[in-house]
Order: sequence, then structure tokens, then C-alpha cells
Amino acid sequence: MDSPTTTTKEQPRHTPQPSLHNVDHGTSNLRARATQIRRKLTTHHGWFGDYDYAWLCTPTLPFTLPGRKKHARAMPPFYALEQELPLFLAITSGLQHALAMLAGLITPPIIFSNALNLDAKTSSYMISASLIGCGILSLVQMSRLKLFGGYYLGTGLISVVGTSFATLSTANSIFNAMYSDGTCPMITLADGTTSRGPCPDAYGKVLGTSLVASFLEIFMSFIPPRTLQRIFPPMVTGTVILLIGASLIGSSGIPNWGGGSNDCQSRPATGFFVLCPDITAPKPLLWGSPQFIGLGFLSFSTILMTELFGSPFLKNISIILGLAVGCIVAGACGYIDSSSIRSAPSITFLWVHTFKLSVYGPAVLPMLAVYISLAMEAIGDITASAEVSRVPVEGEEFESRIQGGVLSDGIGGFFSALFTVTPLSIFAQNNGVIAITRCANRNAGRWCCVFLLIFGILGKVSGVFLAIPNSVLGGVTTFLFASVGASGLRVLAYTRFTRRDRFVLAAALSFGFGDLLKPDIFTHLFDNVNAGKGLRGLLDSITIVLSTPFLAAGIVALTLNLILPNEDAREEEGDDVVDVEDQSVQVVDRKN
Repeated sequence: MDSPTTTTKEQPRHTPQPSLHNVDHGTSNLRARATQIRRKLTTHHGWFGDYDYAWLCTPTLPFTLPGRKKHARAMPPFYALEQELPLFLAITSGLQHALAMLAGLITPPIIFSNALNLDAKTSSYMISASLIGCGILSLVQMSRLKLFGGYYLGTGLISVVGTSFATLSTANSIFNAMYSDGTCPMITLADGTTSRGPCPDAYGKVLGTSLVASFLEIFMSFIPPRTLQRIFPPMVTGTVILLIGASLIGSSGIPNWGGGSNDCQSRPATGFFVLCPDITAPKPLLWGSPQFIGLGFLSFSTILMTELFGSPFLKNISIILGLAVGCIVAGACGYIDSSSIRSAPSITFLWVHTFKLSVYGPAVLPMLAVYISLAMEAIGDITASAEVSRVPVEGEEFESRIQGGVLSDGIGGFFSALFTVTPLSIFAQNNGVIAITRCANRNAGRWCCVFLLIFGILGKVSGVFLAIPNSVLGGVTTFLFASVGASGLRVLAYTRFTRRDRFVLAAALSFGFGDLLKPDIFTHLFDNVNAGKGLRGLLDSITIVLSTPFLAAGIVALTLNLILPNEDAREEEGDDVVDVEDQSVQVVDRKN
């Protein structure tokens, strides 16, 4: 009987002790946190740290005089993911990230609005919505929230998201199909010619179809990353990314450089589009006029000169510098129409304009293929981000980052449709900012999101972007899209290129390059087929897929890579490479 009594008496003495300890510990944490914030805001070290800002802003020379040695300059310290980051460096690095991705964020909505002949007010809103949506969903992608059973949401890296160029390429084919089947109206002009009429419902159909198709990528995020990497090796992903860049150069970049990607590029003899961008522009000219070519080349060469002479800070924002210089010259010469700036609201947010969401049957298969390509891109981009951030690129932690990134991509596609924005995917160009600034800290990424939100909410900023002349935009986006293609080549470089690999790549590029060089080859494939509404929708889906270069090539590469047997061990090791075309059979030792 003594034992229970003793235990009962001792229990009240020990029960409150952990509670008091937790209270003291929590209070000390709050005090430490408050002290840390006060020190960061009130001390020179808290604002600026030990970072070499002079190095960040010092121009570079492309060469040195003969006989002179280059004086190596000490690199600034590297700031890891969770390391304490000076406030000023966080703000400046975040601004660099925002400016580096800005051109890529505004380009798709501008191209969408031009393709659907939307008014300036709606187009300006689409740009603002893209910026705001990217800011919000980038915060989610950087978060790395732990879910159930070891699954995560987000990468935990500076993985910013932007409007996918894969969607841009596919949507153009979908819009063409909508105008062809009567979903979107064609208008007859005074001279008897026809042109595309405004079709905001087409954008709503793409958004609605994207929302439904996003569940595919959400499902893929729960497949083990190693399995995904086996199904989508560099041979497949590199081919897809290469052709995304190449198709955008041909459908948007170069046509805009010449004056416009609308009907004016065919240089009709009469009508509203006899001059570019149309006859109501401040200084309309024939498509391909030297004035347009010169403005685009000025923007293009500004990017090159910035890379040659610019400081690390300027190199990170070379794309936006190209736009700025081109716009300054174009404005001085009278090529800019400021009506879009005047009509844009001072402050805006999501859902100021809305689009009727619905599912367009023929777009389902193409959008599913788009989400597969987004997952492939995400895997490669997360790997690159992990490398420059100096975190492991193999093991359970790395695989959880891939799983969380792909899941966030899929959920981002769902919510971006609700935000009236086409699917958002991880942007790779920000890895260059991390590498140059040596700052992988997520606080810099959070400041990037703040700047994106500010740019989006300030409606006049979108109006300024919308006023950019086509030729200036074309000179910059041609370089931007070519960078996407170069990324595809870099991914392809990871392939061993055995005879089997060369065969798969050749078969895929046959369809990809064929679509690029002769875009209408598959558009009339099922013209004479008598089919009901359901079957017609399926046939239209197949037509869209076959008419989109990266989708056709990606499907061929994926299928052949899965069904073709691997070569024997000797050939896989690459001891001997036989050039079949050269009957003299030269043997090359790869080790040399």
C-alpha cells in the first residue's frame, strides 16, 4: 500500500516540470528570434554581410592585352539553402531572379492574346495574372511541405515556376483546330478577305482542359523517380525540349522579328493586314522590312553585348535589357502604341477578368502529352537546381525533391487554370542566377516571388509589356527560344549515342523536323473520314498531336526507346564505334 501512495505523492511534483521547461524554452526561442531580427535590421552585417557587391556590379572584359596576366579575384562566399542571408543580398538576388524570368513570363500571354485576337484590356490582364500566379505557386514550389507517408510538396530549392513553353506550342495547334472547326469565329473584312475574330472562349477551353489533364502529372508524382527516369531518359526529354525551342522560333520568334506572327506575315496585297502588325499601327510596314529587322537585331545584339561586357548582375538580366534598349529606340522612332498603357488599370489582381472554363475534346490528348513533357522537364530542372545549390543529386533526399517538385507542378497546373493562367512549370534559367551569384538561399527565392507579385498587381507594368513592338519582342524571344533548344541539346549530350540511340533519335527527328518544315502535312489526314462527333473529336486530337513537332517526336522517341532491345554489352560500353555510312569502317577508340 505504501508504493502506490508514494507514487501518487510524487506524480504532482514532476508533472508541471516539463510544462514549465517548455514555456521557458519557447520564451527563449522567441527572444532569440527577436534579437536576430533586430540585429539583421539594425546592423551593417545584417544588411550587407561579407558579400562582394563590387564584384557583382563590375563589368567584364572579353580579352586582355598580350603579355598581361589576368588578376584572379576572390569569389564571394556561397550561401546555402538555410544559411543566414544578408537582407540586401536577399533583395538584390530576388530581383535578379524576377528580372531573369520576366521575359519568359510575359511572352506566352502576349502570344496567346495575339493568336486569339483579344483586346488590349484582356491581354493586359492575362500578363498580370501570369505574373501573380507564378509568384504564388513559386512560393509553394520552394516550400517542401511534408505530406503523408514520406511524400512532399515542393522541392525546397529556388525552383521558380513560369508559363510553360510546351503549352504555348501545343495551344497554337489547338487554336488552329478551333478556328478550322468553327469553334472560334472567322470574320470577313471590307475587302472580302477573312481573318480570325476574337475568341476568349478558346482560352477558357484550354484552361478547362488543362485543369482536367493536370491530374495525370499529380498521379505521376507518386511513381518512384527512378522509374520515371527509366521511362523518360535523356534521349526522350532532350528531343522534346529541343523541338519545343525550335518550333517556337519558327511559329513565334522569327515571325514577330519580321513584324508580326499574324496574317501580315504572308504579305497580302490588300486588307487589314497588308502592313504589320496591321494598318492601324503608328508606323505600319511590310513584313520583313529592314526597320523591323533592325529593331529586332538591336535587341538581340544587346543581349550579346551584355554577355560580352556586362557585370554578373547585368548578365543575369540580359533578356530584359534587350527589351529595354529595343523599346527605347522603338519609342524614339515612333513605333510604340501607348494605348495599351493608358487602358491598363493602375492596380489589378486575379479574376478581374474571367474565362468560361470548359473541356475541348480534341485538346485532351495533346494536353495529357503536355503534362507528361512538364514532368520530364521538371525532373531535369530539379536535378540542375540541386547541382548548383550544392545539395545531393542522388539518394532518398534527392528523390523526395523530385517527387515533391513533380507533385507541385501538377497541383500548380490545376490551380493555375483557376487563376486563369495556362500550366506553370519549373523554370530552368534561374539556375544560372544561382550559379553566378553563388546564392542558393531560399530567402532570395521568396523575395523573387514578392517582386513577381508586385509586377503583376501593378497593372500599368503589364500595359508597358503589351506595348512592346513585335520586332523587339521577336528579337528577344528568338534568343530565348533558342536557349530552350540549347537546353535540349545539353540534355541529349548525356546520351551515350550507341547505334540504337542514334536510330531512336533519327526516327523521332524525322517527325519533329518534318512538322517544323511542313507544318500542314498532317492537317488533312482525316478530312474525308465520315465520323460522328465523338470519333471526330478523337481524330482531331490525333491531328493536333501529329501536327505539334515536340509531341510527335516525343511519342516516337518514347515508344522506340521502350520497345527496341538494348545492344550487347560490348557495343554498350562503346569500345568500337562503326560509321555505317562509311563503308571503309573506321574504328574510333572512345577512350581517346
